[in-house]
Amino acid sequence: MLYRKIGKEIEAHLASSSDKILVLEGARQIGKSFIIREIGNRLFKNFVEVNFAEDEEGPQHFKNIHSTEAFYFTLSMVAGDRIGNADDTLVFLDEIQVYPQYLTMLKFFRQERRFRFIASGSLLGIALRSTTSIPVGSIIRKEMYQLDFEEFLIANNFGDEAISTLRNKFQNRESLTEEQHQHLLGLFRRYLLVGGMPDAVNVYLETHNIVKVREIQDSIKALYGDDASKYEQDSQRHLLIRRIYDMIPSQMENKKKRIVAKDIRDKKGDRFMQYQDEFEYLVSSGITLDVHAVSNPGFPLSESVHKNLLKLYLNDVGMLTAQLYRNNLRPVLEDQRSVNLGAVYESAVAQQLKANGHKLFYYDNRKKGEVDFLIDDYSNTSVLPVEVKSGKDYTVHSALNNLLSTPDYHISSAIVLSNDRVIRHDGNVTYMPVYFTMFLGTTSEDGMVYF
Repeated sequence: MLYRKIGKEIEAHLASSSDKILVLEGARQIGKSFIIREIGNRLFKNFVEVNFAEDEEGPQHFKNIHSTEAFYFTLSMVAGDRIGNADDTLVFLDEIQVYPQYLTMLKFFRQERRFRFIASGSLLGIALRSTTSIPVGSIIRKEMYQLDFEEFLIANNFGDEAISTLRNKFQNRESLTEEQHQHLLGLFRRYLLVGGMPDAVNVYLETHNIVKVREIQDSIKALYGDDASKYEQDSQRHLLIRRIYDMIPSQMENKKKRIVAKDIRDKKGDRFMQYQDEFEYLVSSGITLDVHAVSNPGFPLSESVHKNLLKLYLNDVGMLTAQLYRNNLRPVLEDQRSVNLGAVYESAVAQQLKANGHKLFYYDNRKKGEVDFLIDDYSNTSVLPVEVKSGKDYTVHSALNNLLSTPDYHISSAIVLSNDRVIRHDGNVTYMPVYFTMFLGTTSEDGMVYF
């Protein structure tokens, strides 16, 4: 069974005295149901799972229910003697976005305390747009992502002591030995190919067969396309969603990497605002990561966003390399000079920073250039620029230099991530290996944030 860090948070909530209902959000196929099922069966005498997606496609027992009384009655019919009381019964409402009325009913489930509840959804961001009464005070919303690189290491038999040592090396800015570095870098490159989708990781661990891994990734991509058709009834709109989604890998190969409105329909005069709903779907469904442009960065970054400039990354780097390189491993594993891996490295870093809890921004200034990522540094009420380099010229970064040399920004330091082994400082820039992104901006048990 794959280790997921979020499991500790779910277990702590269910073991606590809090009566709020945890709602786990995230894209399809990232393991939400599996982790809730495993913890629920372990902690509770009675675990009852209601999958609304399966119900809609099957008996539709729960479809037209709009009162808690009717729900409890129906639940007792399908669950039988597997239900007890709030002390020993956990009811798991899976794919809750399929029947949006249950999002409102969570407030009443909490008040009545007949059972303990937990919920998950794959397209909650979409469902919440049309939910008239969101039970804000009754729920705790928690985002889940696919396996990050730390979890991938653990899946590849990295022990707790090894992870702890790596974290200490990161905190103390100590470089690994050449042998250690090559081992970590090799695993990172495999992560670029496999990504973090649990099914893909499991197939990789079982077979080490890239063809079988790609089959899993292709099936997930098809599922995402089907979801767009299902939840956007306007056929023209879901075609545009699929068009934008399919564009992302090729857009990542461009110098600017951002979505250009006129390229979506190949129509001059199209504007960013015309596709707001399509962008919102792609981001809210969790299948893409949005990175907003900032031209004059200040803390907090959300107050400096340029509304009409946006980068979209696929939510999983393995899904990206599947589309770019198919079954050819050499561009990634052998770091071929003829192939620019910049977009792939950026995607992996975006995925990790998002999993670490950061909102994503990038610096875009017509005169001063572009820097890959900006994240809020809450400890120092400042902004931390992060530049990602996949090649040998990782010390060349004119836009980053311009950014740091602008007094009005009050930015005192930056990080450049690359394949180089040595952690070193050059003025206010710290150079470190790209695999250390897994610790960047994470919080320790004593509340310290590591940068």
